[in-house]
Amino acid sequence: MPVRNFSRLCLENAHGHKNLLSFLVLRIRENSLLFVPAQDGGTEIFMNKITLRKIVLSAMFIAIGYILPLFTGQMKEIGNMLLPMHIPVILCGLICGGRWGLVVGLILPVTRSAIFGMPPMYPTAIAMSFELAAYGAISGFLYENSKWSCVRSLYRSLIPAMVAGRLVWGAVSVVLAGIGGGSFGIKAFIAGAVLKAIPGIIIQLTLIPGIMLALGKTNAVIYIKGSKSQKTHEAREV
Repeated sequence: MPVRNFSRLCLENAHGHKNLLSFLVLRIRENSLLFVPAQDGGTEIFMNKITLRKIVLSAMFIAIGYILPLFTGQMKEIGNMLLPMHIPVILCGLICGGRWGLVVGLILPVTRSAIFGMPPMYPTAIAMSFELAAYGAISGFLYENSKWSCVRSLYRSLIPAMVAGRLVWGAVSVVLAGIGGGSFGIKAFIAGAVLKAIPGIIIQLTLIPGIMLALGKTNAVIYIKGSKSQKTHEAREV
């Protein structure tokens, strides 16, 4: 039964039952799920930021994060250096917002480790969860609060997120190494956060703007290659 027909049916059944404060009606407004008490003067209780579109997109980015390492893993020498799980998390933050990027980044590495066995849960997947959560949250927050929707704003969101994510990864790695009785020094941090990550950093700084530009041309998101498009804080519906 369509949701709107279900809503109409519920409203008809609720007619005359003004004292049933617990009677809730499911309906849709602006792609959001609303739960409305069927009473006179009742206050609408709704999840105004949790839209069906963002749920679907976030699930899609998680699926992409599961699949991409299967391809890059075939390149044994540089596969891990391409940082394949970072790309869908950053895109999720840019398109869906910082909160969604944080959630996707937090659960992607650990769930992939649980399902596929890679990356290893301890310490790699746990450290990556905090790192990717920072990537998604910061890139999304900066981009959705930027004045312009353009290349300049995109890089102003990407670069701080990438720096912060690497620092978070280093801090969590120190803690996990201490718990495991090991050590994680500055040389290990530079090697893991900078030297081994250079190919992935280059790909992120080139591929993500290209993807956003392509999506902008299809009106999937509001984005132009320039600095004169005003930011609207919400992506258009896919």
